[in-house]
Amino acid sequence: MVSTSIICGILLLLIGIIGYVHGVTTGHGSPTALIPALFGILLIILGAVSQMKEGLRKHLMHAAAVVALLGFLATAGRLVSKIGDLSFSAAVVSQVAMALVCLVFLVLAIRSFSAARRARADD
Repeated sequence: MVSTSIICGILLLLIGIIGYVHGVTTGHGSPTALIPALFGILLIILGAVSQMKEGLRKHLMHAAAVVALLGFLATAGRLVSKIGDLSFSAAVVSQVAMALVCLVFLVLAIRSFSAARRARADD
């Protein structure tokens, strides 16, 4: 899960940076385009620290799952609330991409946590 956290964090960082650069080049730049990058930085930090601190790995990966859950809920909620007014814009693409990355990470985290619990129960 550690490497998955870092990879998903990098993807979110790229989504945020690309979205912001696109906005600046088209004259519609907004700091809110960097929101995925902030979530990405959190996932990268949690993944990197959990590599260094074996004893904290379980807690840090649960924190990473919470970050992904919040990222998914925030973007999916925003998309659902504007479902009738959605257009194919850079902002919508960025939000959909962030929601998908966060959801994939969350599903993988839940599967990993479940497998770890089953492995402990078998011992």
